[in-house]
Amino acid sequence: MKRNVRILCWCVVALFCSFKSLAQKDAYTTQSSKAIKHLEAAGKYLDENNLDKAISSLNDAIKADANFMEAHMMLGDIYFQKDETKRAIDEYQKAVAISPGAYPTSLFTLGIYLMDDMQYKPAKESFLKFISLPNAKPDKKLTAEKKILSCEFAINAVNSPVSFTPENMGDKINSTEDEYFPSITVDGNQFLFTRKMPGTDYLGHYQEDFYMSNQKDGKWSMAMPLGPTINSSLNEGAPAMSSDGKLIFFTACDRPEGKGSCDIYYSRKKGNAWTKPINLGSPINTGAWESQPCFSSDGKTLYFVRGAGARGGFQEQDIYMSTVDEKGWSVPVKLSSKINTEDKEESPFIHPDNQTLYFISNGHPGMGGMDIFMTKRQPDGLWGTPVNLGYPINSSKNESGLIVDPKGDKAYYSSNRTGGIGGLDLYSFPLDEKLRPVPVTYVRGVVKDATTSESLDSKFEIIDIETGKIIIESYSEKATGEFLVTVPTGKSYALNVSKTGYLFYSDNFSVKDASKAKEPFQLNILINPLKEGSSITLNNIFFDTNSSDLKPESKTELEKLSAFLKQNAKVKVEISGHTDNVGEDKSNLFLSDKRAKSVVDYIIKSGIAAERLLAKGYGETKPITTNDSEEGRAKNRRTECKITSVM
Repeated sequence: MKRNVRILCWCVVALFCSFKSLAQKDAYTTQSSKAIKHLEAAGKYLDENNLDKAISSLNDAIKADANFMEAHMMLGDIYFQKDETKRAIDEYQKAVAISPGAYPTSLFTLGIYLMDDMQYKPAKESFLKFISLPNAKPDKKLTAEKKILSCEFAINAVNSPVSFTPENMGDKINSTEDEYFPSITVDGNQFLFTRKMPGTDYLGHYQEDFYMSNQKDGKWSMAMPLGPTINSSLNEGAPAMSSDGKLIFFTACDRPEGKGSCDIYYSRKKGNAWTKPINLGSPINTGAWESQPCFSSDGKTLYFVRGAGARGGFQEQDIYMSTVDEKGWSVPVKLSSKINTEDKEESPFIHPDNQTLYFISNGHPGMGGMDIFMTKRQPDGLWGTPVNLGYPINSSKNESGLIVDPKGDKAYYSSNRTGGIGGLDLYSFPLDEKLRPVPVTYVRGVVKDATTSESLDSKFEIIDIETGKIIIESYSEKATGEFLVTVPTGKSYALNVSKTGYLFYSDNFSVKDASKAKEPFQLNILINPLKEGSSITLNNIFFDTNSSDLKPESKTELEKLSAFLKQNAKVKVEISGHTDNVGEDKSNLFLSDKRAKSVVDYIIKSGIAAERLLAKGYGETKPITTNDSEEGRAKNRRTECKITSVM
């Protein structure tokens, strides 16, 4: 990506301070009063934000004395701010040639400019020369040592490029204005982003609002404003949607109710409308700068950036995380030092696999600016060593954050690369295979009353059958009963749905074969009211063939059944075992009875009174489908729970 547009006031302050520091020397590197007069005139033009006249005056100073080192350096700084890096390098090379040790930072700055131009070998040499100077400042030496590591990394990266073929997302998404900070739902069909337009913000410069586009038949619709409830006359930026697109976290600055310069807000979608944004408050927001939120697909963790200075300033910025439960948000903690450095980290994006985190940083070895990195959660739960996404995804300029689609094979990011529609545009590109997250699929469902077909808001849990760990815990939408969640491939899952006054619902599905999980699971869930005669199939009770011993994977379902009976203390149930028609009738009846008793025994041990439980085996006498296929026989081999009494 090309260098971001510089903030002019910062440029002028930096250059004028540089000029003042030069002027405070006991003597310039020239004795020409005429040259010094032109240099001082350049300083005044900088104070007036007039870079062109400053350049003219500095050229006049150099004409008066070609060895005027300060004039070459100031001219180089101005050229760099104007994105004329080669001319900046030329001026600094002239300055260093005049007197390498007169201004030690000249070698350091030359190294920075050479890196910006991707001249990594000469940049490394310049930093090494700077470190060798006896009068070089220790803090700058430490920075130079980090830059040398980056130069070494960059040299190798350029020689081993990764696949990168970005494609502009087109005029349905992009405009002549800037588009950036994308977010996408887990089904890949809703695309949200920030657009910066001429308008009025706190400085009277521009207006930032959210736009949304929907995908149908592989094509994006014309992006439309998200609506006046969220979009306001102030700025909104860096949106992050929940996986189902029903919740948005975003950044807003300088609001009357704000805790600091910028805070994180959220809004929920109810029907087709968004609720009024609410400040997340303490402990997420503080008097510092909080921004760039990202919400995990399991609905439990918020990642965001906190900076020490106003709007992040030029100080340290780190990535934090906070988890949410029924009590609210936990006190945010910094991610590990493997991710956060003494420099800047920004734009966290946790993939829906909940295992792969992408972020940008200038504190790890990279190509020279803010680079994009990836880290993966290890089996012990800790984050692994970040991996630079490589060249040419990263360049010597500042890269913006990226997101990766749920399938893991396509990435989106913003760039002002040549050939765009205007300003920063949003691009997509196939992600190099070694940089991909774990592929995910999603489960879309609707929960209804089994007798009335009324849509229900209910709690649902998706559980890793192998580990028993709840990976998603959420609620279906009240008005429609719908839910949409994402699950990583390569595993088998149990699904439990519950609501007060109803029997819970049990199901399971497998996505162990990622190649067969391209199509999402569509579930129509009917739950039975809590009344005598209502029954459910306990789909997550497992036995080995011809065995009544409960398999470890059954534990989650058994505990769910136990919790249900504890919450409904007046309910009595029959646990029944059923088999297919393979084998002798008598053997099947005996096996089904033993399996039912195994379940009852487990529930009694969990604290449920024995008189509330009846175990009964029916063998092959009550099939629910044909036994003519393996699929049918598998459905007939089941354990059921029926309410026999509601006192």
